Amino acid sequence: MKSDIEIAQAAKIQPIVTIAKQLGIQEDDLELYGKYKAKLPLKLIDEEKVKKGRLILVTAITPTPAGEGKTTTSIGLTQALNKIGKKAMVVLREPSLGPVFGIKGGAAGGGNSQVIPMEDINLHFTGDISAVEKAHNLLAALIDNNIQLKEGNLGIDPRTVEWKRVMDMNERSLRDIVIGLGGQKQGVPRETGFNITAASEVMATLCVSQNLQDLKNRLGNIFIGYTYDDKPIFARDLKAQGAMTVLLKDAIKPNLVQTLEGNPAIIHGGPFANIAQGTNTIIATKMGLSLTDYVVTEAGFASELGAEKFFNIKSQGGDLMPNAVVIVATIRALKYHGGAKLADLAKENVKALEIGFDNLDKHIENMSYYGFKPVVAINKFDSDTVAEIELLKKHCDTLGITVALNDAWAKGGDGATDLAEKVVAAVSDCPSCFKPLYFPEWSYEEKIEAIATKMYGAKNVEYSIEAKNQLKKINALGLTNLAVCIAKTQKSLSDDQYKKNRPRDFTVKIREIELSSGAGFIVPIAGTIMRMPGLPSIPSAEKIDIDEHGNIIGLF
Repeated sequence: MKSDIEIAQAAKIQPIVTIAKQLGIQEDDLELYGKYKAKLPLKLIDEEKVKKGRLILVTAITPTPAGEGKTTTSIGLTQALNKIGKKAMVVLREPSLGPVFGIKGGAAGGGNSQVIPMEDINLHFTGDISAVEKAHNLLAALIDNNIQLKEGNLGIDPRTVEWKRVMDMNERSLRDIVIGLGGQKQGVPRETGFNITAASEVMATLCVSQNLQDLKNRLGNIFIGYTYDDKPIFARDLKAQGAMTVLLKDAIKPNLVQTLEGNPAIIHGGPFANIAQGTNTIIATKMGLSLTDYVVTEAGFASELGAEKFFNIKSQGGDLMPNAVVIVATIRALKYHGGAKLADLAKENVKALEIGFDNLDKHIENMSYYGFKPVVAINKFDSDTVAEIELLKKHCDTLGITVALNDAWAKGGDGATDLAEKVVAAVSDCPSCFKPLYFPEWSYEEKIEAIATKMYGAKNVEYSIEAKNQLKKINALGLTNLAVCIAKTQKSLSDDQYKKNRPRDFTVKIREIELSSGAGFIVPIAGTIMRMPGLPSIPSAEKIDIDEHGNIIGLF
């Protein structure tokens, strides 16, 4: 059996100008990055077409080490929609180098449902994440420079500065550091640290911005800290937003690539869903809706994380109207939630599968809060037995939920045509079903409670004294109508990563709250979630290599 990278390298890739012609885009409108990648100008966005387009969200059950395959399903569904005569495009996030060299080893789909050039997409791509990193760290440098200055010093209290630096790599040893050591010329000593670039507020801000001017205004709104006399300081006070925007002038433009079957695909933005909003840019989604009739997109991790943020942050903020939801489920993952051991997931176990249905049911319930009856896509694996597949189908039928077997990994678009037909029907049934979970004018406590009790299934919410004080300060700044972007583990519906399946009667503990005023939301941090991941005991980097001919191996 070929690996993902072997399948991708064997594919006949078309020049990107040919892919662009499918969309009616002239070569002069493309900013080419070699033969197979291009950036698209924002002038191609047509708000009238955006309103008429059909937007399909792909989410999933709670992730497990067995994997669920949202990206593979999204790409396979797009290929299948084109096979049944629909003009469709997939719009995805860009992979982060941290997970690529850490635990994932690649994130461009799998099997015969991938976006290509796979190696480029996983490794640097068009430099967008690098640009985000540079813009973020420019602001960090300006902050410390101002603290050091004798003339023009704003009086920033270093103890109140929470703006860390970022890098696009998993590096736990940089979570907490001390800078400015070595004497007066080296800067003022203070405690700080690094986050991964995907967790940067600059990344989050890029992903919610509507255009270049909106991006610049939002960057200026980034909160820095307080002066010694408690005056709030923003990036605009340091005159940082202009230079930061200059560094992002190309990164704001969506990237056009293709699927293995030659369908257009857009890759743009890369925030994680457990520590940020977990969806691609509003600009990319609107670009897709302007150029095709159907846009398939995904939101990171499961419905209570990526989908919740897609609806409440992206859809509300971007004035988008989703038309259908797909929940990706695997027999293996459901058995894991039902108590089966990871080593035994290839063995038939209908009892564990049945217990694991609780997890699927909760994610189906979550989508009902937004007005949707989702389509469940069973992402097929060779180890799935007929009895297990039939049991899952019967369970969905009992709930009145449409279900389709998805074999896109093995067969590409041909393996997902049944799913595509059912998704088209779901879109037709739901031209304007979407309703938000909360509204901007609600208090932050009301917003957080709605997410925790409805999406997670929590009994209640508890706040640390620090979190309560931080909320008071945010409200005192006059920033009362922002969205909420809870950072919590992706491994459980709860804030405890060890609680599998469908936990009940638990309390969500908010230990601190960060302000992302540029992105337009606050970030309540639940549990022990980290914004700088570490590498696993055997990093994927150990398997990634290049041969004497320049061929990359080990990406999977």
